Amino acid sequence: MEKLCMIYITAFGKEEAEKIGEAIVTKRLAACANVYDNITSFYWWDDKMQNGSEAVVILKTRESLFSEITKEVRNIHSYACPCIASIPLTRVSDDYAEWILRETKIKLDDQNEQDG
Repeated sequence: MEKLCMIYITAFGKEEAEKIGEAIVTKRLAACANVYDNITSFYWWDDKMQNGSEAVVILKTRESLFSEITKEVRNIHSYACPCIASIPLTRVSDDYAEWILRETKIKLDDQNEQDG
């Protein structure tokens, strides 16, 4: 079975996170997007310790779609250096894994391998 993952993305706020999640799911790059609003982040930026409120998007998808998702997120995201991180799903219930696979598109290269 194809490898699955969750992609963790931080965003400026809920509106941006929802925009990212909706765009990615609409394009069938992820089966689902969860948005968590009002998280507190601590980080280094411009040689200073920073903190602020952000939102998080978690996408459930195929590992093979990571590059395409990254490209799409960068087109929407307001950050110069957004967090876009893949977390492998090593154990997933069969029915949930099948749902993710059914609801996400197959990369053309993957389809050609399956047909050929």
